[in-house]
Amino acid sequence: MFEPFQYEFFIRGMVAATLVGGLCGLIGVYIVLRQMAYIGHGLSHAIFGGAVVSYVLSINFFLGASAWGFLSALIITFTARRKEIAADAAIGIVTTASFALGLALISRYKTFTRNFDAALFGNILGVSGQDLAAIIVVSLISVVAIILGYKLLLFTAFDREVAHFHGVPTGWIDTGFSLILAATIVVSLQVLGVTLIASAIVIPPIVARLLTNSFMKMIILSSIIGSLCGLCGIYLSFYIDVSSGATIVLFSTALFSIVMAYTSLRNKSRLRRMSNLSEM
Repeated sequence: MFEPFQYEFFIRGMVAATLVGGLCGLIGVYIVLRQMAYIGHGLSHAIFGGAVVSYVLSINFFLGASAWGFLSALIITFTARRKEIAADAAIGIVTTASFALGLALISRYKTFTRNFDAALFGNILGVSGQDLAAIIVVSLISVVAIILGYKLLLFTAFDREVAHFHGVPTGWIDTGFSLILAATIVVSLQVLGVTLIASAIVIPPIVARLLTNSFMKMIILSSIIGSLCGLCGIYLSFYIDVSSGATIVLFSTALFSIVMAYTSLRNKSRLRRMSNLSEM
């Protein structure tokens, strides 16, 4: 049972997976409530392009990929504000172009190839001390930002137009959130990879949404669920010898299925009791 804890790299990976799971769960609440689930998937692909560009230009990965992701998020936000262009179309254009640029650079320089699988699918057991420090810093900044901007985020999440009418700086909120989202995806790449980040951002808040209607409780539950999925996923992956990132997402999906079945049965039972009371 305690065999995995004999290895320092596994302990480091477990801490990283737990933190990334909680961070993605925290940020995911706002994304799910704003019905922006596709942006998590799209932005991770856009940041892949930024990661390759950073590697080719010998720029610090975290700085280069974060700046690229932030710029991509801003372009998506401004493009989607045009009435002629739907948000999903704007995301599709920007992210596929960025991802294609990354693939083009890989095929041209061929020096990034050895890191290609890790970028796409994650390499949690290869998490370094620098990676872990970056995850901790982004997690702390995100928690502080959510606490300080709680009321503004709540208002904007449920009714952006009314919030703007009442003087809430929705543009600045979107900009700040885009920066946090980009940083979250960058530090999650090593753990989950491009292909699995969207699931980590979307599944925990959806599970939390099934269990509560309170915004505050949803934030807390989603963060706990995300951390739990990261912790249990990497622990299980050690014994079943499956990719850690894939195991984390599969564990999250199994939890979602269980909670969905439970809430469906609970709602049916509640409707049945109400029906019986009305007949009386």
